[in-house]
Amino acid sequence: MTDQIKKAKSFFGEVKTEMKKVDWPTRQETIKYTIVVVTATAIVALYLGALDALFFQILDRFII
Repeated sequence: MTDQIKKAKSFFGEVKTEMKKVDWPTRQETIKYTIVVVTATAIVALYLGALDALFFQILDRFII
């Protein structure tokens, strides 16, 4: 069991070392990227919603 504890300590020590090497984005970059993601998601949602409505109308004409 002490071997597992040593491995866990080693792992988390390596994680801490690697996290210091990460080039974190600035606040402004994070805001900009978030806006891009939300905008792209909204555009895709509108596109898929329009396709869904179109296919529903097409199927509704054939079925009823």
